[in-house]
Parts: sequence; C-alpha cells; structure tokens
Amino acid sequence: RPGCAPTVLARVMGGTGGALARTIEGYEPRAGQRLMAMRVADAVDAGGILLAEAGTGTGKTLAYLVPAVLSRVRVVVSTGTKNLQEQIFFKDVPALRAALGIDVSATLMKGRSNYLCLHRLSLYREGVETGTSRIGRLVESADQVLLPIIEAWAADTATGDRAELRDLPEDLPLWTELAADAERCLGTECPRFADCFVTRMRQRAAEADVVIVNHHLLCADAALRHGEMGEVIPGAPTLVVDEAHQLEDVATQYFGVSLSSHAVEDLARDGARLADSLGALQGSEALAADVGRAAERVLVRGRAFFGALHLQGSQGTRFGEARLRYTAESLGEHADEALALGGALEGLEAALSLADGVGGSGGRDMPDDLAALARRAGELRSSLRFLIRAEDPQFVYSVEIRGRGAFLRAAPIDVSRIVRDALFERPRTTILTSATLAIDASFDYIRGRLGVADASEVQVPSEFDYRQQAILYLPRHMPLPTAAEFGEAVAREVLQILTRSRGRAFVLFTSYAVLRTVQRVVQASLPYPLLVQGTAPRSILIEQFRTTPNAVLLATSSFWQGVDVVGDALSCVIIDKLPFASPGDPITAARIEAIRARGGDAFAEYQVPLAILSLQQGLGRLIRHRTDRGVLAILDPRLRTRGYGRRFLASLPPAPLTTDLGEIERFFM
Repeated sequence: RPGCAPTVLARVMGGTGGALARTIEGYEPRAGQRLMAMRVADAVDAGGILLAEAGTGTGKTLAYLVPAVLSRVRVVVSTGTKNLQEQIFFKDVPALRAALGIDVSATLMKGRSNYLCLHRLSLYREGVETGTSRIGRLVESADQVLLPIIEAWAADTATGDRAELRDLPEDLPLWTELAADAERCLGTECPRFADCFVTRMRQRAAEADVVIVNHHLLCADAALRHGEMGEVIPGAPTLVVDEAHQLEDVATQYFGVSLSSHAVEDLARDGARLADSLGALQGSEALAADVGRAAERVLVRGRAFFGALHLQGSQGTRFGEARLRYTAESLGEHADEALALGGALEGLEAALSLADGVGGSGGRDMPDDLAALARRAGELRSSLRFLIRAEDPQFVYSVEIRGRGAFLRAAPIDVSRIVRDALFERPRTTILTSATLAIDASFDYIRGRLGVADASEVQVPSEFDYRQQAILYLPRHMPLPTAAEFGEAVAREVLQILTRSRGRAFVLFTSYAVLRTVQRVVQASLPYPLLVQGTAPRSILIEQFRTTPNAVLLATSSFWQGVDVVGDALSCVIIDKLPFASPGDPITAARIEAIRARGGDAFAEYQVPLAILSLQQGLGRLIRHRTDRGVLAILDPRLRTRGYGRRFLASLPPAPLTTDLGEIERFFM
C-alpha cells in the first residue's frame, strides 16, 4: 500500500524536516524507531505475526502507530496499563492526526467496571428517596454526599468513565455497586440499553480507526466472546499488543474459572433487595418470600463454605494473604458445605426463574432484574461445580485468601494454545512488542509461552547511552537471600547507597518481609522523605514521589513496571534480590511440573527467563530519557556466585559495573 511505503515513512519520521519533527515538540528522529516502523509496515502489508523488541527510548508507540494508521485499516492496540492507553488516546493519536494531516478517529475502551451503569444509578437513587435500596447495598450517609456529585457528572459526561471523577477515592465502595459489570448487566433487555455508556463505547469503537484497549479487556472480551453479552471489542485486521511480556499473566487470569465469597454474598444481597421490591407488587408476596428465603440460604451456605476455607487457608499466613493449591481430595473435608452452597444457588435460581415468569404485573424493570439475577446464580453454580470437582488436568486449582475474602480459582497451566486461538487467529496481522521480549538474544521463550510458531522478528536496541548515563553497583559481600541476616544486610546497603544518591530512589523488593525490615531500619536513619507502598494508592504515591525532593519509595511487584519518572527525581533503582517467582505459588509450581514431565529443565527454560524479564522491567524504571543519569543496584550475591548469574548479567543494560560505593559517590559529583 502506498501509505506503508518506505519513502512515505521516511518523509514522516525522518530528519528535522519530517512530518513528526515539524509538528511534535521535542521529537527526535531515531534510526531504531524508523527500522521498527518499516518492519511493522511490512507485517501489516503481508499479514502474520511480528515479534518486535524495542529497547527503552526507541519510541515504539509511534513506531507501530504510524504504519498502522497509514495502512488505513482498523487497528486494535492493547496495552499493559491504563496510563499507556490514555497516553496513546490523548497525546499520540492527536499528534499523528496533526502530523499526517489525515482524519484518524480513535476510541478508548476500558473494562466494564470503569463505566457507570445508568440503570443501577436510577435504582440506587430510588433507594435513597424511599429509604429501601434496590441494589445490593444499604444507603449510607457518605453516599448521600457523593451521589449528587455522581448524578451531576452522569448528566454531563459523554463516556461514563470514572477516571473523569478525579476527586473520588479509588476504592469507593459505592462505585462497585454502580459500575456496569458484566455479571449484573441486563444486556439488550435493560431499559437504559440505548443510552448505556458501554453501548455507546461499542458504537464508537465500531466506527473508529484506532481502538485502544488494555490486556485485561482484551482477554476478558475474548473469554466472553461466545457468551450472552457478546464481544465488546470490534474485529480488526491489525492487532498490536504493546507490553506483550505481560500477556501470559493476564490471560492466565481471564481464561480460568473463579468463585469468591464476595461474589456469593453480592448475589445473596441483591436477591434479598429484589425480594423486597417484588414484595411491594400486588399478588407477588408469596413469590417474594420464596426469593427472600432462597437468598438467605445462599448467604448462610456461602458463609459456611468460604468461612471454612478462610479458616484453613489463613493459618500461618502473614499480611492476611495466602494462595494454596488444592485437589478434589484435599477439598473433600469441605464437600458437605460445597454441596449445600450448590443446592442453595440452584434454589435461588429456581425461585428467581419462577418469579420472572409472573413478574411482569406492573413491576417496573422487575422481570429484567429477575432474569439477570437468575443468570448470575446459574453461572456461580456452574463455576462451583467445576471448581470442587478439580478434575481437569489442564488447570491448577487453588484457594486464595485475601483479607476477609476467600477465592476458589482454576487457572490454565499452559495458555499458549488459548492465546493463539482466542487472540491471534482472528487478526490478519498481529504485532507483539515490548522493551523486554528476548532472552539470550532469542525470542524462543516468548514464542513458547504465547503459542507463536511462525513469526518474523526484529530487535531494536535502546537509544540510550548506558555507558555514560548509568553505572551498575553489585556489593562485594552479601549473604544469600535465604540467610536470616539478609534483610538487615539489605537495609545497611540501602542506607549506604541512598546517602550517596541523596535519596531520589526506588527500592524494589520481591517480598513484603524484606521491605518491612528495610523500612524499620531506614526510617530511623534516613534524612530524606520516605514513601512506602500500601500507605496510599499507587497513583498518589507516584505523584508524591515526582513532586517531593529527594524522596525514596519502598515498593514491591506492582511498581516494577508501568511507572515512568523522568529526570533527577529518580536517580537510583535498588533491587534487593533476583525476582524468581515463588515455587510455592500454585501456578508456578504446576508449570514447573509440566516442563519436568516432558523432560525439560524448568529452571533454565522457565524460572530464569521469567526472572530476567522481571529484572529488566524493574531496572528499566531508571533511564527514561536521553538526559537521565543514575545508579542501578542489585544486592543479590547470586549474580556473581552462581552460574546462571551470567545470563542475568548479559541481559542487563551495558552500564559500567562497580563494587565500590565510592564510585556511586563520584558518579553523582
């Protein structure tokens, strides 16, 4: 196609006279970016799959957007984070629209829980007015303050995206009840279907040139594609999966089966509220009583079953969290409670279905609500049956304890075939890209994990000069991470490094235990502001770090990727130990067993590559611009004392290596 021709890409992306340089302030033409754009253009023209590793600073977003947009066919772009979604929608696409001089329409799509459900809002408003909520939540005084804010916004918003309500707390319980979740959606039967924000989002996406989603929505949509709700993301000839190294983890979550104590209690409470509303209809009192009793049985049976799981699973855990593998046999002692819960769910489903059959006697919206609730009860019953049987060898089964909640989960051990069939078969062209895809200069690991057989490849090195912009510090003497004194030794090293970097650091941990040890030591001696994961929402902590001089952030896995701090505010990244996934984790253990069962070396084939990708992501937080400078520090002695340490060292940025704390001091002089 002429739009993808090399000469066109050169005119757009080349030199100071290129279209991007003329219209985007601060744009720097990069040879690596043009190379990647050329390979993406070839893939869009020829079809198939392209694996593209683009080192930090390449400008990979524009490298795939330019040829995709010039191809003049719809492209779905899936990202690993909402932040990148919003960057593409609010910054990159408008910049391309101006630079290319063509009308490019774009739609931003998030998971359904990000959008307001107008139907549930109206039901809740009625509850406030009458004093009896018709959704699964009692009217609270705080809600009466927030409700007018949400209602005023709902009347004015074009998207219904809660991100527009920037002053609302992230964990607002009321929003959970008002969100347009799929499990409570009435679909085309909803009285607000025509003006539903999810319906509008679908309509915009169906007409857009660029549809911007995230991996969670991409996988959730594929998993539900053949269900009653239908697909949300429109089909497209081209799919770009940015931050593709995260796709396996997300797919594992969405192509599994789960059931939680929260879901069962929500269902029971919704059933009880609906029974109250049904009881107000003349002639439906007996049916309402049946629904109410059935909902109460679900609540009681659910608490008995999940309470037993919680008691067993939480013994000996720290921080109120645990994930334990189970089999049908090990779950057997709770078989009676599980069967009782299944029977209660079946009873509620039957009572709701019977009431739905006669519920049209003047009850506004009542038949639709009854049908939706009956569908939810049936889906939970099916999930429970699958989970307690625990007999499919392709899944690993686990009980997860998180706070007061208990979860039963079945996760696919190998998602490669699922991902290939559900995500890669439909588009004509699929681009899988990230700053971290290759291991030992090969794409074999990611090919195997994502089911990619035939694909073209391109590796574009980082544009940054790590030899001038960074140094890598490895301490001379550290105990092994398994040693009891490791946490205290990490704390001493962290203090030494932070003194020389004058704070301005991320200290990233693989466990809360070491984080707490370091926090205890550091906060008593550190003369710089200390921020700690868990004390505030992630977005607030990042903003505080950016705006607080000399700040230090202590954090675990959720801060290892998707965080972008440019400039002197972040001048040091310290990692306590190599980020191996815990072999006690049920999914990790099952994947290790599967590799060993076929005669493979699970440590070399799976555990080391996975840890290398995680380490690269963590260290990648440091240098985000050509003018950034900083210190990378890894405190794990196994980098130098174990044979596999060479694989890790070979994967790190080519920064000068030192074991001398004095070098850190001189670097910052």
